[in-house]
Amino acid sequence: MRRARIDRKTNETEIHIALTLEGHGRANIASGIRFLDHMLELVARHGAFDLTLQAVGDLDVDQHHTVEDVGIALGEAFAQALGSKRGILRAGYFVMPMDETLGVVAVDFGGRSAAVVDTKVRTRLVGDLQTELVTDFFDGFARGAKANVHAKVLYGRSNHHKIESLFKAFARALRVACCKDRQLGRMLPSTKGLL
Repeated sequence: MRRARIDRKTNETEIHIALTLEGHGRANIASGIRFLDHMLELVARHGAFDLTLQAVGDLDVDQHHTVEDVGIALGEAFAQALGSKRGILRAGYFVMPMDETLGVVAVDFGGRSAAVVDTKVRTRLVGDLQTELVTDFFDGFARGAKANVHAKVLYGRSNHHKIESLFKAFARALRVACCKDRQLGRMLPSTKGLL
């Protein structure tokens, strides 16, 4: 079983994560931002990961520190759980229909961080989440995991569905990228010899 535990404490946030990659989609999430909790519950369920995440942040100031640091810590958890990355597929993508909305996410655990995000959301809030912070979450994850994350809504009407389609596609892309491939065996999925 590939597992990770992350305890991340700054002057702005305190985050505790337990992650099991070969899980059953169980989630116990409390970030203080209910819509973010819901999105992370979707990541666990659709990725078939077991995820416990407790975050306390300076929400009286703004949501930014909490959302970004949750992304960073979750990325660190995936990096830790993947270990040497030998035998994994390394990259994955998924196209997720969400009613009238279509979102696509591609992930590569290639050792370099980059995030490109286009939510097409034009409202300030969805639920209690400041929508501009969806980009900060994915950017934080990319930095913590040393991964590439590309997330784009192709089209849609509902802002809720736009964000949800990205998190579901993210979960499914992660699931593929983390999978062990019997054909690869213990091989490192890189010609550089380093990830």
